[in-house]
Amino acid sequence: MSEPVTRALVVVAHPDDVDFGAAGTVASWTAAGIAVSYCLVTSGDAGGFDDTPRSEMAGLREAEQRAAAAELGVTDLTFLRYPDGEVTPSLALRRDISRVVRRVRPHRVLTQSPEMFWERIGVSHPDHRATGEATLAAVYPDARNPFAYPELLADEGLEAWAVPETWVAGCPPERVNHVVDVGPTLSAKFAALRAHRSQTAHRDDLETLIKSLLARNRERYAALAADGVEYVEAFQVVDTA
Repeated sequence: MSEPVTRALVVVAHPDDVDFGAAGTVASWTAAGIAVSYCLVTSGDAGGFDDTPRSEMAGLREAEQRAAAAELGVTDLTFLRYPDGEVTPSLALRRDISRVVRRVRPHRVLTQSPEMFWERIGVSHPDHRATGEATLAAVYPDARNPFAYPELLADEGLEAWAVPETWVAGCPPERVNHVVDVGPTLSAKFAALRAHRSQTAHRDDLETLIKSLLARNRERYAALAADGVEYVEAFQVVDTA
């Protein structure tokens, strides 16, 4: 980036996705003065591990995501409320994400990979891949094209916006070209994850698990990390100017 990054947008499929995949990175951004916004495609209504009534799950998970975001200094959240488990990279979803991109006007977008990560298949939930594909299509070409979804401009006054760079989380290892030292922000990441009580309260080993995954990243992508760094989150950073 030749220009300063002052606004970033995170687009993920479910509440807690950003916190498992990139909370340490988001915490470092907000600490640096970057205004971060979230766009959640679903409200996680198909998630959970206990007997919480399905009718209550979406509202509960939205509240948990707001609490988790607050731990990282994020207060601007948009929930698109697509059905959990049924996300496809449809034109409607591309339009809805383009709307958020045009409203936020981010210098950086972070989203999920549209590719399969065969080593850790849980990273490649179909909703994750569909969200990544739709977001990348919103970044290019939709949000920057004034003739795409003309109603966004005509009815809502949302002018076209080109996103200079896009960060992709959960990508196959051969795609990773950037890591972030999240040692200084681990406590914020853990606080955000613990806010998702409906997803994490049963995991006594949560911090140990997360540390092991981040340390494994450090080993795998050692060439990208500075000396002395212990824990990293890994991304594919793409020039989308």
